[in-house]
Amino acid sequence: MKKRVSIFLVLLMLIGMLSLSVCTAFAETDGEGEEDTASDGAFQGEVNVYNWGEYIDPGDDGGIDVIKEFEDTYHIKVNYTNFETNEELYNVLTNSNSTYDVIFPSDYMVSRLREEGMLAKIDFSNIPNYKYIDERFKNMAYDPDNEYSVPYSWNFVAIGYNTDMIKEGSVTGFKDLWDQKYKDDGILMFNNSRDAMAIAMQLCDPPIDPGAKSFTREDIDRATDKLIEQKSVLKKYVMDQVFAEMEGNQSGLCTYYAGDIYTMMLNNEKLDYCLPEEGSNLFNDAMCIPATCKNKENAELFINFMCEPRIAAANSEYITYGTPNTGALELIDEDMLASELINPPQEYLDKCYTFSNIDDDIYGYMQKRFVEACSASAEVSTVEKKATNPAAVWAVGIILILIIISTLVIIILDIRKAVKNRGRIHKI
Repeated sequence: MKKRVSIFLVLLMLIGMLSLSVCTAFAETDGEGEEDTASDGAFQGEVNVYNWGEYIDPGDDGGIDVIKEFEDTYHIKVNYTNFETNEELYNVLTNSNSTYDVIFPSDYMVSRLREEGMLAKIDFSNIPNYKYIDERFKNMAYDPDNEYSVPYSWNFVAIGYNTDMIKEGSVTGFKDLWDQKYKDDGILMFNNSRDAMAIAMQLCDPPIDPGAKSFTREDIDRATDKLIEQKSVLKKYVMDQVFAEMEGNQSGLCTYYAGDIYTMMLNNEKLDYCLPEEGSNLFNDAMCIPATCKNKENAELFINFMCEPRIAAANSEYITYGTPNTGALELIDEDMLASELINPPQEYLDKCYTFSNIDDDIYGYMQKRFVEACSASAEVSTVEKKATNPAAVWAVGIILILIIISTLVIIILDIRKAVKNRGRIHKI
């Protein structure tokens, strides 16, 4: 039987190969006399871009398909992939064989990559559109000499909630993410160490400044304890999954980037927001070129294209984040610019902090403790707390003793029964 099947498969393979040859020959002769559009539209190079998800206008709803327009204009292929957190970006750059030409890290990660020699200096003669970058976004602490980055967007962290589940105006700050009364509504928390730890630090007693240039292990431990405390009310840790959860009415309360909350509100009229009364993280994202890039001129061409006012405006309207591009501000929808989630009042910005790069040792310890906080079971923590109660310890001990005594009694009875039965068997 196996031989017959093998012969049959061989015949099928031969027929398939013959059919493929005929089809190929037909295709080659059938195209004679037609224009070779493939060679005319062939790409003359490539650029590998690593960006946050949903962070470039794809051309939906009348927008600009930014990547396609770049490819059509310069005949350079854009190999485009996404990451969810700065930590994921860092791990890929340091622990994989992947190489990228343009990346979009946040401020503190720009500083980290720069200090570790992982960024290439940018030739700004290839980026004439840099002239549109607002002066207040230059000479930032993460790149004081404007050598390694071009600002792309800015925003801050806010809170979103569903008014069908939670009374309008009742949410005022990050502390509400720990409130037992919202447990059944579904509370969502950042699934990245820096944002989650920062919020926990603000709620510690006494508070820890999340914008500090350095932290102790005790600071990290205190913030970790605060996150573990939240586990009893938390539904899940999320990043981009927050859109489906909030827009689909699956969860009632989240903290996320303000511009994204603005987008969620456009897609679900039941959603509202608040600016956390404790203050929040004010951040910048920038375009950088890794030191390992293989297409530097194409990378600079891509960055310059992203700084064209109409392209910067299209991207800003799509991601609903603030833009540092002065030319783009003249083109952006006025209703969007009027929103507090895009342009919060200055008195609120004065309450905000920015992240600094921290020492490798503390940074690594923060990652480790965050993973532990995420994996910590609220049920296990509750049992451990009860076990420290003397009454609970005595109760557990008595139960164990009773179980042992019952087991011994059953064993003894079984042995006696077996002895009696053995005599009966011999008689039979």
